[in-house]
Amino acid sequence: MVIYVHIPFCIRKCYYCDFLSGTYNEEKKSAYVISLLNEIEYYGKKYGKSGRDERINSVFFGGGTPSVLDGDVLCEILLKIKKEFSLEHTAEITVECNPGTVDRDKLSKYKEAGVNRLSIGLQSADDKELERIGRIHSYKQFLDAYNMARQLGFENINIDLMSALPGQTMESYKDTIKKILQLKPEHISAYSLILEEGTCLYDTVNRQLEQGVDTGLPDEDTEREMYYLTGRMLKEAGYNRYEISNYAKSGYECRHNTAYWRREDYIGMGIGAASCVDDVRTKNIDNIDKYIEIFDNIEGVRKNGALDNDETNHLTREDKMAEFMFLGLRMTEGISKVEFLKCFECDYDTIYGGVTKRLIEQRLLKENEKSQQISLTELGLDVSNSVMSEFLL
Repeated sequence: MVIYVHIPFCIRKCYYCDFLSGTYNEEKKSAYVISLLNEIEYYGKKYGKSGRDERINSVFFGGGTPSVLDGDVLCEILLKIKKEFSLEHTAEITVECNPGTVDRDKLSKYKEAGVNRLSIGLQSADDKELERIGRIHSYKQFLDAYNMARQLGFENINIDLMSALPGQTMESYKDTIKKILQLKPEHISAYSLILEEGTCLYDTVNRQLEQGVDTGLPDEDTEREMYYLTGRMLKEAGYNRYEISNYAKSGYECRHNTAYWRREDYIGMGIGAASCVDDVRTKNIDNIDKYIEIFDNIEGVRKNGALDNDETNHLTREDKMAEFMFLGLRMTEGISKVEFLKCFECDYDTIYGGVTKRLIEQRLLKENEKSQQISLTELGLDVSNSVMSEFLL
């Protein structure tokens, strides 16, 4: 089982971001943390040391910007998790960081509390590109944060990278990749910019299009070339592409995300966080004030025995089969027919034989007949969303 902790706070929302996050005053942050600690205790009674005592092999602090919190506060949350749950000795504990929100003291406290993996959001090594997407840091600030983390002994660091940004060229993007590779992080997450409705950047681009103004966004051919360049350069540098958007040195694949793709049980805490345990998926409410109200009094939560205002979905057998496919196919190793039979007591080809054969003929899927693994081809990776949609029952 893995745990996700949502910290919805930001100094300023990035122009492209549609995540559940925003700016809040210190009073609201303090109230949220108190409720979050109570939610951890609530789940601890169900699945932790006082309940089923599930073993936890990953804790992931995501956001928002978890590193906005005072170092002592984030460590208090982590220590509460350790008190309530049984963490594996080798558990992966990740904190997402914005380079503009960390210093040596904060990183030292993370290390002392047991954080052993950092995910640092660089996005670009070009300061003008960073400014255009609303990042609060410079490349120098990123370098300072990265070097501090190394000096303090962090041996597992991910760097987030984005392509197809406004004003970005093949040359500037290649330069960003080169600079990242010189640092030799253990993991790189590479994403192409998606204009999400409701974001500042989405509105800006649409306004520019209406006015006939150049948006500065790379054209489709350039975007695809950036995508291919990422794969080539990272492969040549010794990074294994183990998932559609993620590359790692051997042994450093993100344990937390891999658990999602393999359909392991997970608990999400904080506003908007999703959980899936025993094939029952729940989602916390998105409203921070209602969330604080619900968990403000842990005794009340215990008495009710359930959360108010959350979404609950009991997965059907068909749901689970579809998830097995479209989550498993995100990973380059793909899915196992043997594992499918074990999970569903049903032959894979009986359910998906026809669609698999057709996609193989279209060179979008491939099958290793010896290991009975089904995986995306290079062409399939390029159009992965449309391939995965074929497996919805």
